[in-house]
Amino acid sequence: MLLRSTLIYAPAILLTRLSALLLLAIATRLIDQTEYGLLTLVVTIGEMTDIAVTNWLRISLLRLGGKKDVSRGSLLLAGRVMAMTTVVALAASAGAAMLVAPDRWTDFALAVGFYLIAGAVGRFALTVLQMQQRHSTYSMLEFLRAGLQLALPVLAIAVLPGSFLAISIGSSLGVLIAGLIGGALAWRKVVAGPAPFTQREFFAFGIPLVVMALVGFGLNNAERLFLNGYYNAGAVAIFAAAYALARQPIDMVANAINMGAFPEVVGKFDAEGPAAAAALVSRLMALMVRLCLPVAALLVALGPYITAVVLPPDYHGRVDQLFAIIAFSVLCANLTSFVYGAVVHAHKRPWLLVLANGAGSIATIALSLLLIPGMAETGAALALAGGMLASLVACVIISERLTPVPVPWRDMGISLGIAVAAGVVASLVGLGLAGAPALVALVAGGAAGGATFLALNALVHPDETRALTMRLRNRVRSA
Repeated sequence: MLLRSTLIYAPAILLTRLSALLLLAIATRLIDQTEYGLLTLVVTIGEMTDIAVTNWLRISLLRLGGKKDVSRGSLLLAGRVMAMTTVVALAASAGAAMLVAPDRWTDFALAVGFYLIAGAVGRFALTVLQMQQRHSTYSMLEFLRAGLQLALPVLAIAVLPGSFLAISIGSSLGVLIAGLIGGALAWRKVVAGPAPFTQREFFAFGIPLVVMALVGFGLNNAERLFLNGYYNAGAVAIFAAAYALARQPIDMVANAINMGAFPEVVGKFDAEGPAAAAALVSRLMALMVRLCLPVAALLVALGPYITAVVLPPDYHGRVDQLFAIIAFSVLCANLTSFVYGAVVHAHKRPWLLVLANGAGSIATIALSLLLIPGMAETGAALALAGGMLASLVACVIISERLTPVPVPWRDMGISLGIAVAAGVVASLVGLGLAGAPALVALVAGGAAGGATFLALNALVHPDETRALTMRLRNRVRSA
């Protein structure tokens, strides 16, 4: 079931991540490093504000609103709360803009505000579709969003050349359009009836998530703010480019797994109890490690070629050096949020995650103050890694006290071996084509590493490979 739901969501998530990477390649060539750094700071402030003020709505709705038959009362209640929290987010982001970009705070605040409004509408629509189990519609909306978020920023930069504001508003407009269409489609399937939860219950579940976000300030891109403070937006651009390139492929896989897994975990917890949910979480962990580790290995092995193909020369030789550190950070973050965090949410005790986020935040801020002044982007990457590791350790301790999750050590060890083999093969092929264009080395190395992963995985997991092959063959024949 986990692998099946992963395959359902993977194409949509793949396209959105590819769109983001293509936009990275285009944006870094259309605007200079300072403007790109400001663009990434818009996303940083937008994400931090969004996580702290409005993002909790998604988790609350998924946990309290039920599946399949989503009531009109649930959405009206959540919609009112979303409107209120978005207003608070806009006010907070305007204040942050004055601190982060005092010389251009008007443009910065406008970009962040539009980002927040579009994100709230888009997330709300996609959450309802996810609750309704409308996987195909969800994927189609993500396809649309990916296309719009690539096309509209390019059109916008033609109107206002060289400005981060144009690209930011164009990207947010794509999210808003897709969200409005998704909301209209989701509303057609909403059933009449009151909310199965009260506003008090909704806030009781959500407020700990808000506190968790505030306490976890250091984990949510704070290292970019320190980097901007100690250096400038150009240094932020280097770190942000590395983070985007190293994060997107791993997150694509992890999010595809989590989209189907989170509702399954909480549903099994409610229906069959903690032990059954823990067994499913153990399988989730094994699948996430099996699929994410090879991606991380290929990123590290092919980092110089990825940088050369995607980014302009000003970024070469600096971005790829951060890949290994950031890949480790992203793996820790995904295990924290999607594996052990799922156990805490299943118990409806999200306030416990305040402790995990707090530990990570303290570590990130302390390491940022210690490392960034002397090590710049490398210091920011190490601070991020330290914070994510601290958060993971804390979350493991917390979740184990609620429901112990069997750690699939054997599967993880095998997955690590397969990942290393895939990375070594990709690196050797890349080195063998050192004189060829970077794109040739990247494609050849990626193909060789990917083939190694598939072959070794098929040898280790023959039954699953056979079942998956048959399922894909049947789908092709039916199409």
